[in-house]
Amino acid sequence: MALHLDWAGVLTGQPAQWITSGFLTTVWVTVAGMVLATVLTVLLLALRLAGGSVGRSVVAVWVSLFRNTPLLVQLLFWYFAAWNLLPQSFRQYVNDDHAFSILPGDVWWFTPEFLSSAWALGLFTAAFLVEEIQAGLLAVPKGQIEAAQSQGFSQLALFRWVLLPQGLHNAWQPVVGQYLNLMKLSSLATGIGFAELTYQTRQIESYNAHALEAFAVGSVLYLALGLVMSLLFNLPRQWRALRRAPEAQRDR
Repeated sequence: MALHLDWAGVLTGQPAQWITSGFLTTVWVTVAGMVLATVLTVLLLALRLAGGSVGRSVVAVWVSLFRNTPLLVQLLFWYFAAWNLLPQSFRQYVNDDHAFSILPGDVWWFTPEFLSSAWALGLFTAAFLVEEIQAGLLAVPKGQIEAAQSQGFSQLALFRWVLLPQGLHNAWQPVVGQYLNLMKLSSLATGIGFAELTYQTRQIESYNAHALEAFAVGSVLYLALGLVMSLLFNLPRQWRALRRAPEAQRDR
């Protein structure tokens, strides 16, 4: 018996609108989670490097807590437990309609679902990013550190001009991998009713039973988004490599 796929049931009408909305929502929550994760990583790294034993202990607890508990459990905690601990006036304000809440693509970000999802994704990813960057910093040759110290570099200058550039270079691919993982893990937010791409594909399944077509389209969109993100993150390195190629040929 031949398998008949009805793509019109997914790519036209209401299902197509759901798919588009879910994809744009996934894009925006990924961006929000990445920004939050980056800010938190900078703060955690500063605390680990300059906070003494207390700072290192705080970061160690943070990393252990968020890396060793499932993200879905964290999402459920932030949405169903922590959200209800916030002041009633604030929760009511978030639930009201606001013009500033609408992002391009008609995506509403100032909602409990979006805020809880971005918050959970940012905290979870930061716990991994700080370890990746720390590993990159530790991979910087000690000879370069000693050379900088012999030239009179202060600790701040040493970190700014020697450790950080090379540490980020060493850790860049793992860091990019964590950002890509954040995008994929955003699909877990369907567990709190967040209308991202996975949620919308499941809605199509309930709407017209075109489950195979819906999840196929969803998978292609996740793949396309991941490829675009990977290209954008690696573009600066590729551009620098292209600029250095003529110089290397001249040196020969």
